[in-house]
Amino acid sequence: MPHDPDDWDGLWSEYKDSAERNPARSYRRGLMLRILGRSTTSREMRLLDVGSGPGDFLRDAADHFPAAEMLGIELSEVGVEYAKQLAPRAEFLQRDLVEDAEVPNRFAAWATHVVCSEVLEHVDDPVRLLENASAYMADGARIVVTVPGGPVTAFDRHIGHRAHFSRARLRETLEAAGFQVETVMAAGFPFFNLYKIVVLLMGDRVIGQGESPSRAASVVLRVFGVLFRLNLRRRLGWQMVAVARFSG
Repeated sequence: MPHDPDDWDGLWSEYKDSAERNPARSYRRGLMLRILGRSTTSREMRLLDVGSGPGDFLRDAADHFPAAEMLGIELSEVGVEYAKQLAPRAEFLQRDLVEDAEVPNRFAAWATHVVCSEVLEHVDDPVRLLENASAYMADGARIVVTVPGGPVTAFDRHIGHRAHFSRARLRETLEAAGFQVETVMAAGFPFFNLYKIVVLLMGDRVIGQGESPSRAASVVLRVFGVLFRLNLRRRLGWQMVAVARFSG
C-alpha cells in the first residue's frame, strides 16, 4: 500500500524516536527558546505550540520557563498521546487547524507567546492555518515560526512537504495571515545546509532508517549535533526563522 504522507499517526509512530535524535530538530528548539527568552519572563508567559508533535519543544520549554502556562495543538492523536507523557506540565488539544472549529472559551485569545515549527510546509493553505491558530492568541502575542528552505529531499516528500520557503515567501505568508513581521532570518549556515545536502544525496535510503538507524547514520547524526553549535544564525542558511506579532 502506498505511504500516505499526511498520516501523522503513522509517521509519529514510526519516526518519533528518530526525530528525537535529529540534530536539526534540536537545533530549531534551541533557536526558538533563545528568541523567546529575550522578550519575556516565565511568569508572564502563556505559550502555545502550533503543531506540537510528540511534545519535545514544550518539554524543553518547561525547563526554560518554569512558571509558564503551556498549550500544544496537534493534528495527530498519536502525537498528542506521546506529548502528554513527554511534557506533563502542558495541556494538549487535538485539532486540525486547517479546518474551522470552535475554540474552547478558556483558550480564546489566550497565548502571549507562540511557536509554529516545521508545520506550514505540510499544508496546502498555510495562511488559513495561521488565521485559525490566531484565534488562540492574545492581542500583541509574539510568534516564532520555522520552516525549511533549500532543496526538497526524498525524505521531505515522504513526510508530506508541499514546498519549501524563501525568506520573502515566509514574510508574505505571515503578513497575509494578519501578522506584523519583525524579522525573517536564514539561519544554519554552513552545517545545517551541509546536513540537508547529505540527506539529499542519500535519497530514498534515508526513508528506511525509521526507528532503527544504521550505525553509520547514528554517527553522522551525532557529528552534526556537535557541528550545529557552530552555525551562523542569520544569513545564508536553509533554516528559515521568522518573528512576528499578532494584532487582534
